[in-house]
Amino acid sequence: MSQTQPYQQLSDIPLPTLYGLLQPITIPLASPRARFSNWARTYSCSPVTVFEPESDYQCELILELARREGKTVRAAGVGHSPSDLACTSGYMVRTDKLCRVLEVDCEKRYVVAQAGITLHSLHDELASHGLAMINVGSISDQTLAGIITTATHGSGITYGVISTHVLSLTLLLADGSRARCSRSENPDLFTASICGLGTTGLILAIQLEVEPAFRLKETQYTISFDEGLQTLDRLVQSAEHVRLWWFPQADDLRVSAANRSSEPKTSATNWFWNTLVGYHLIQFLMFLGRFIAPLNIWTGKFASWVSSAPIVAVDDSFRVFNLDCKYLQYTTEWAVPYDRAKACLLDLRSWLNDEHNNPNGLRPHFPIEIRFSEADDIWLSPSNGQRTCWIGIIQYKPYGFKVSYRKLFERFENILRRHAGRPHWAKAHPLRPGDLRTLYPRFHDFINLLEAVDPHGMFRNEYVERHLFGKRGPEVDDRVFKSSRPGTR
Repeated sequence: MSQTQPYQQLSDIPLPTLYGLLQPITIPLASPRARFSNWARTYSCSPVTVFEPESDYQCELILELARREGKTVRAAGVGHSPSDLACTSGYMVRTDKLCRVLEVDCEKRYVVAQAGITLHSLHDELASHGLAMINVGSISDQTLAGIITTATHGSGITYGVISTHVLSLTLLLADGSRARCSRSENPDLFTASICGLGTTGLILAIQLEVEPAFRLKETQYTISFDEGLQTLDRLVQSAEHVRLWWFPQADDLRVSAANRSSEPKTSATNWFWNTLVGYHLIQFLMFLGRFIAPLNIWTGKFASWVSSAPIVAVDDSFRVFNLDCKYLQYTTEWAVPYDRAKACLLDLRSWLNDEHNNPNGLRPHFPIEIRFSEADDIWLSPSNGQRTCWIGIIQYKPYGFKVSYRKLFERFENILRRHAGRPHWAKAHPLRPGDLRTLYPRFHDFINLLEAVDPHGMFRNEYVERHLFGKRGPEVDDRVFKSSRPGTR
């Protein structure tokens, strides 16, 4: 506690004084920021109170008030998760101002940063020290804590999910105490927290392993779906970071293969094809597809053709890792054991061909993203115990309009589940505790740890109660697809 604070313990602070101390960081109910929506505007909530702390001490005050008032606390970053993972009807802690880099060690190759720093900001700070993240996902809008607590991943069959690069965490626990955890210190708390959905405590600081800054040379080319599956093992190991985009309408795979490189930077950007055609024209065609469903098949074939030319580019690592998400979207992603990837993809193609051949079939957008990660031992990581193939499907919302997606996603998920698929934690899924126990050998240990460090459920929200504890009823179920029900069959 700061020496300027007149109270020996937080419990000594009179309640009116506690309210007064928190008033400067409380977002007024009349403010638009008092209502939370995720990036895609598919989920939203109205917390009872929203706080925007600037220091660890203010976080301690928030938890003290929550204990006295019997409220839950949910940390929320930029809200990129396409689910209600960050939503709450209790207290919400917006981490926007908890965004500082606390320490950089170039010799030992690590950085310590506050939980709310975005990856964009972290990239800039690391670059100024000649460092870079080891692997990055498709976007850098998320906060560091957000990607850690959901085992967010990039691609590379010998690279683990980003949580595997965490060296230690500093947590503020439900009882107000601080805990430092790592592989050697409080190891169970650490392994639970680096894919813990924000349930073990409020993350104050993250120590992350990094490496000297590097460039990536990316080669993109298009092959047939059949060729891709026949050579999948060789294809996946053909570069350090390989990812695929499957255009089922054209039966093509777009391959991205990237390796570390010392070559000078080059650009493959073309305004006409990438922006005018690849963004604006395709969005307009998808908008028309809301009214003329068969058009979506031709739009997918057209998009495959637009992106079919070979490309070679060299740039800073995070710029190659990152993609333009293009449009607001519904999305779901599942991880299947790598040794079942081929069979799963063949089943998906058979199903999608049936949909395309059916005049009343579902009309998915494009593309289906396919990525890979190494096995790990993180209790709730979808890559726990197995090399993994991640398969994600999206339905874009052209110009923000709603589109049909629920039946499409349900059928997609049923196929992934037949192949022992595990859902990406940040994305909407239907699994409950009974399902998760069969998929995660340490699920029971995780629940036991939660009940030990947070016996009163301070850090639980509706998503956690629903998926981890199996709670049902209006208070946890109504928010599922709440803002996306009408007209989205």
